[in-house]
Amino acid sequence: MRPSKKSNTEDGGPFVPRRKFIESQKMQIHLAPITLEYLRTFGVPDDRELRIEFFFYSRTEANANALASELRNLHYEVETEKSAGKENLFLVNGWTTKMRMDDKTVQHWTEQMGELGYKFDCEFDGWGTTPDQD
Repeated sequence: MRPSKKSNTEDGGPFVPRRKFIESQKMQIHLAPITLEYLRTFGVPDDRELRIEFFFYSRTEANANALASELRNLHYEVETEKSAGKENLFLVNGWTTKMRMDDKTVQHWTEQMGELGYKFDCEFDGWGTTPDQD
């Protein structure tokens, strides 16, 4: 259930309006294969399993905490904190469980994260990983 619009911002509008969500989702889906191709240059094959670090922003602590709870239900490690770089925002970040680094898996996960962020009026700000994981 998407939180009430009136409780999300001071002006009554959502932090992530539908149009902004659609634009962000397109960008994230476009960037996923580019990031995977970059990982290939470091010798990461598509059958390798890695954990992914993710980032979301929220205008309200309540929405950040609700999203964090949902991400923990996926068995992800998650933290929420006041954002240091973006004034009056809350950062939700953490790490997934291991997943295959193939285009289909990462693309699906990227779409899922964008939609989950939107559900809780949080902006999915992207992801990263490192090939030197155990």
